[in-house]
Amino acid sequence: PSSKLVVACQFLQRQKILGIYRNMLRTIRQVPDEADKKYLRDWARDEFKRNKGATDQDVIRMMVTQANNHLEELQKTLALARS
Repeated sequence: PSSKLVVACQFLQRQKILGIYRNMLRTIRQVPDEADKKYLRDWARDEFKRNKGATDQDVIRMMVTQANNHLEELQKTLALARS
């Protein structure tokens, strides 16, 4: 693959991951308990920072899937808590 294509794919992947991160933080803001909110915010930041340097595409895809699963789980839990 050409280097321009690789750079374009990495840029799109980075945008996707940043979007997940922003959604995660936005969702965490809705957590009513301040201690839980802080724990989740710190956890999310640490996870994304820790994996920032990942380059293996299969590993990155797996981490994106896991992050999306965590986000969905949190959103479901918040929805249940509200009902």
